[in-house]
Amino acid sequence: MNVYIINNPFHYEIENLVRIFFLNEKINVIKCNECGLLEKPYVCVNLNTQEYKSEIIVSFANDDYEKTAGETVYGDFDSISSECERRSAVLLFKLLSEYTGLRPPWGILTGVRPIKLLHRLIRDYGAESAEKYFRGKLLVTEEKTKLALTTEMNERKIIECSKPDSFSLYVSIPFCPTRCAYCSFVSQSVEKAQKLIEPYLELLCREIEYTAHVVKELKLRLETVYIGGGTPTTLSAEQLGRLLSTINSSFNMKSCREFTVEAGRPDTITSEKLEAILEGGCDRISINPQTMNDEVLEAIGRKHTSAQTAEAYRLACDVGFKHINMDLITGLPKDTPDSFKYTLDTVCDFSPAGITVHTLAMKRSSYLTLGGALVKTETTPPASVMMKYCEDKLPTFGYHPYYLYRQNRMEGNLENVGWSKEGVDGLYNVYVMDETHTILACGAGGVTKLREPGVNRLVRIFNYKYPYEYINGFDEMLKRKEKVKKFYDELDGYIQTIHI
Repeated sequence: MNVYIINNPFHYEIENLVRIFFLNEKINVIKCNECGLLEKPYVCVNLNTQEYKSEIIVSFANDDYEKTAGETVYGDFDSISSECERRSAVLLFKLLSEYTGLRPPWGILTGVRPIKLLHRLIRDYGAESAEKYFRGKLLVTEEKTKLALTTEMNERKIIECSKPDSFSLYVSIPFCPTRCAYCSFVSQSVEKAQKLIEPYLELLCREIEYTAHVVKELKLRLETVYIGGGTPTTLSAEQLGRLLSTINSSFNMKSCREFTVEAGRPDTITSEKLEAILEGGCDRISINPQTMNDEVLEAIGRKHTSAQTAEAYRLACDVGFKHINMDLITGLPKDTPDSFKYTLDTVCDFSPAGITVHTLAMKRSSYLTLGGALVKTETTPPASVMMKYCEDKLPTFGYHPYYLYRQNRMEGNLENVGWSKEGVDGLYNVYVMDETHTILACGAGGVTKLREPGVNRLVRIFNYKYPYEYINGFDEMLKRKEKVKKFYDELDGYIQTIHI
């Protein structure tokens, strides 16, 4: 599919919108200043800007179909450019929806953080106006608008607890027993990377200690700790204990309101590891089955069974964990709406504190995508039916949506939603998705995000991606942490103001 962007800067938004309707096609973006010969199939967004108005012409054509729509926006372009972009997207959405028969539920929204946008709209214009904008201007369906409003209300309570000097800590354990077919995270299978784990852990503990030293200088306040990956429970019980001990001895944990370890794969969970986690002060874990269907588990490259998931959950409860989250994925290969209903019903019977429901996203570097699998583009994709079942069933079991985000190349252009029982929402999940405050990351693949208080500005610091790079370039990792101190030192009066 050729996407012609003529006389306008809207290429990013238009490309992402086209991709929603043509997920499995290669998209070629051509930016130019005049109309020449347009090669089919194509989408064309042409903007003719005059002194006090801009004419938008949007076209779609292939070998047997062609249609054009247009609109005029009045005003100086500098003041109406965002409105021109929105109207261009609306015109294109309607053209492509008519041709394909698809009606993506999030309308023209292509960003990963719709709740963050809704939060800003509610703050500036009120809930009623924000709802009307989502429905009328962004073409979000009534169902998704309602879900967004409920999620935003629950998120806001958590966001408002963050202070100007707050930060969260993310620690990366980039190792897994095997790599799942849908995964694009930076993780190494234990079979291939076993020899890297011990030297990696030793250096990771050093980075944690150094990061804590910077934090103490800046007098920042630790809110949450999240140990993710990968699968942190690929570490031994002794290694987990050492890691948790380093965190506890390095940071002031008195202000920490949440400590999470993403245990993840049921086949890595033992009573010894769970006891080490609990004794290390961690009060929350995830046990992530993704599905309770053994045929689906095999199709996605998981080496455990649904029975092992049930056993891991029982074991965690027996050890003493009260806050357990379980992840599920809709739209997996060989899964059907009926088999997914069985999965959700089974997990609801476990009654975990939280259930996070993801939609399958076909990431470019995943085995599924590299193997030639395609994203389904039915008018009513299976994942949509599965998500609807979640939205209907989970509230009846006492769960409410507390965070939501989206990814590229998701089946049905849907979403990921975190559901929890009252009083046990995952704080870190909200803070990282809303970009509420600074997230300091340690370990391979970690990305530190420095948030300027009161300003929607982020500065990112990237750690090396792979464990072997991290080990070989460790001194550089410590140098990059100096940028954290520099960032806060450059905020005029920041330290003095928040501690007066």
